[in-house]
Amino acid sequence: MKNILIIGGSYFAGRIFVEELLREKEYNVFVYNRGNIPLRKEGVTELVGDRNNADRIKQVIPDKQWDALVDFCAYTPDEIETVLNSLPGTLQHYIFISTTTVNQNVLDLPIKEDASKLVGPQSELGPYADYGYNKWMTECRLNKLCEEKGVLCTSLRPAIIYGEYNYAPRETYFFDLIRDHKTVILPDNELPLYSFVYVVDLAKIIIKALCNPGVFGRAFNISAPELVSYKRMIEVFEEIIGKKINTSQMSMVDINRKKIPLPFPLDNHLIYSGVGIQNLLGFEYTPFVKGMRRTYEYYLLVQKHRKRSK
Repeated sequence: MKNILIIGGSYFAGRIFVEELLREKEYNVFVYNRGNIPLRKEGVTELVGDRNNADRIKQVIPDKQWDALVDFCAYTPDEIETVLNSLPGTLQHYIFISTTTVNQNVLDLPIKEDASKLVGPQSELGPYADYGYNKWMTECRLNKLCEEKGVLCTSLRPAIIYGEYNYAPRETYFFDLIRDHKTVILPDNELPLYSFVYVVDLAKIIIKALCNPGVFGRAFNISAPELVSYKRMIEVFEEIIGKKINTSQMSMVDINRKKIPLPFPLDNHLIYSGVGIQNLLGFEYTPFVKGMRRTYEYYLLVQKHRKRSK
């Protein structure tokens, strides 16, 4: 049995990863986080603490031979350093869940792993200005520290993630409007295009990457090959729901002026190549319509539970 330590693991992608990992029946699963959303799953040892508290890490995490550490919630270089410097026991493989937004917007599409990286915060993103740049700096610090400590490392960069447990108002933004019989506002141009990845695919890829020599010292985009526009999203939603959705088109200027919270950029593509990891692992991404169907089925279950709870 391999010892796997997960930093995070209670929310969205981390939670799905824990569930998929438990199905494998060959891992001792340990989860370290602040304990705000307990997993309470058989086969998971939950360890409560703040990842930025070095003393707590030393006290709570057991001294073991860790085959792999999967980090879902590091956002700054210091957070990586605290874990690596404080972790009891030995560590073979550190997998860091980064993001495709570490890349600059370039015209050579789809964006591949070797594209130019951000050289500073993106002020145009307002409160999220530091996100992509900090993730890139965290990747760099991870590579440097792991080399010094003799730890193998991998960075995985998912594109837009959708699926069960998603707390971000992405697909649920549309599902809520459809549920309430409201008109869905769409940009009056059919572009831009976006790359997505189904959250279960991300989890399965991480599992295939655990202690896999093919991924050591490398970074990979995690991105399905389909390119999806707002119009295509509506087509998919109509297919899985089985009815026509009321839509209305509006200019980007009016959408911004009226502060309509469409979840994806209106003025640029987000197109990434995920074939590197696909070819290496022999992995097939879930088709967008199939993954979104499962996501909608989960959404309906949540809505049903909420009605019963009232």
